[in-house]
Amino acid sequence: MNAVRDAAARTAAPARSARRRAREFALQGIYQWQLAGNEPAAIIQHLSEVEGFGKADAKYFTGLVRETVVHAHDLDQTLAPLLDRTLAELSPVEHAVLLIAAFEFAHRPEVPYRVVINEAVELAKTYGGADGHKYVNGVLDRLAAQLRPVETGAR
Repeated sequence: MNAVRDAAARTAAPARSARRRAREFALQGIYQWQLAGNEPAAIIQHLSEVEGFGKADAKYFTGLVRETVVHAHDLDQTLAPLLDRTLAELSPVEHAVLLIAAFEFAHRPEVPYRVVINEAVELAKTYGGADGHKYVNGVLDRLAAQLRPVETGAR
């Protein structure tokens, strides 16, 4: 996960909101959970002590990590039909980004679907592979239509 942290340092933008920072830390947390199986409480505790965390929306971060892990199985079931590969074939970063966005679509209706997609694409651009953001965008466009049909109605 040092590579993820290093990428954040290289691309640090002063205009990042507290919510964006919360999503960045949540991405690190979901990544740790996927690869090491760490408990969400331990992940939250560890990341809340990392330099720069004070600028993140701590409450939003905590909710994203805890609730994304709690709902991960159901979120994966929702994502799987929209993928052109198995969940196991996704990169851990893309998978974590998709889980976070799927959680926000399903459980944070106050966050507009376009914001969810934009934030996920930005995370994938910053931390994922070369064209991972394009893949994430395509999957989330289809997921938005499925989970937010009224909001995406004109599409």
